[in-house]
Amino acid sequence: MQFSTTKPHTLLWVVLTLFLPLAGSAQNAPADSTLQTATLDKVVQYALAHQPAVRQAEIDEEITNKVIKGKLADWYPQVNFALNYQRFIDLQTSVIGGNEIRFGVNNTSSAQFTATQTLFNRDVLLASSTASKVRIQSQQNTLKSKIDVTVAVTKAFYDLLATSQQIKVNEESVVRLQRSLKDAQARYTSGVADKTDYKRATILLGNAQAALKTNRELLAYKEEYLKALMGYPLGHDLPIQYDTLQMENEVAIDTTQEINFTAHIDYKILYTQKELQHANVKYSYWAFLPSLNAFGAYNINYQNNQLSELYSRNFPYSYVGATLAFPIFQGGKRTAKVQEQKLASQRLDQGLTNLENNLNAEYTRALAAYKSNLANYLVQKENVALAKEVYDVIQLQYRNGVRTYLDVITAETDLRTTRINYYNALYQILASKMDVLRALGQINY
Repeated sequence: MQFSTTKPHTLLWVVLTLFLPLAGSAQNAPADSTLQTATLDKVVQYALAHQPAVRQAEIDEEITNKVIKGKLADWYPQVNFALNYQRFIDLQTSVIGGNEIRFGVNNTSSAQFTATQTLFNRDVLLASSTASKVRIQSQQNTLKSKIDVTVAVTKAFYDLLATSQQIKVNEESVVRLQRSLKDAQARYTSGVADKTDYKRATILLGNAQAALKTNRELLAYKEEYLKALMGYPLGHDLPIQYDTLQMENEVAIDTTQEINFTAHIDYKILYTQKELQHANVKYSYWAFLPSLNAFGAYNINYQNNQLSELYSRNFPYSYVGATLAFPIFQGGKRTAKVQEQKLASQRLDQGLTNLENNLNAEYTRALAAYKSNLANYLVQKENVALAKEVYDVIQLQYRNGVRTYLDVITAETDLRTTRINYYNALYQILASKMDVLRALGQINY
């Protein structure tokens, strides 16, 4: 049998056709779609770049810039063109001196170029005077969204770590209890102890395994919750990486700081609203002022009884002028509007006062929680070493027949509880530190 020399080339093209699109799609995949190592900093930065709420705020900011641009465009000359055609079925007839005279022609058409220029108008004046403030307000809303996402993601990260550490503690506890169960079973088999110790060890091991299973299921939920806060793609792993020692070094914070209301994002947003409201008061006063516009037009008229000859001759005319519109009386509407805007401004003043009180209360609460968690953390940190030492001693004494198995159970429970409490205290104080920083307005981007 003789093979064609073209078949290897054909096969090569088939392979390239099948696999090149796959390679291209792999190359086109975004490099930052997932994280190789998910440290806290990387998790927060990823959330700021991908979280839908942050992206929505950034899009809102872009929309605001476009709206401002559209409003400010009213200051520029507005040039328009219109083309009109009209056919009269019956021409207008007038009776003059007893004679019926028809006016006009059957076909008319006109082309009109018009231009208007706003010289003074309170709407465009408001747009130009508040453009910078509106942009600032939009930027502040984006910043608030980023701060909220940072705090929420950081707390969720710490919560996930707390559960991860509980799983590790439970796994170590299961190993110890399995060893204790073997010891109790051996002592029961040899007749040194009754079956009570063996049954207690079995009960403790079952409880520890159940707690381990519960925490593993809880960990899966908390990981998905963190992904949701980050805007992380579904179905992809999030390889959490952390350094407990580094976290311990980040616990401290200056608790003597005084709150500065103007540094808080909520205060900044409300203060910007107050400044915009002052502009609304001025806008209401401007209703008493006239509006002034300049205009001009160039018209080309075509008239002919024959449609085919309509555009053979034109009759142009043009004009320029200005319009001064002055509202004289509107039934007290403008005065009422001024008073309405003044009251709205006073309401915002009260809102600022109320916000200061709430921010102070929030800072006091956050600081109290931080100090309480700090005290608990320091105690639990000392208790871990003590509980481990007590357990090792009692376990050794039990093997030598000096202690009862009930003492081993108590020591094991204390060790497990103390270690869990330590990790919970560590992550609680780090989370409460975020609350203090947010209350102080010290989370910024």
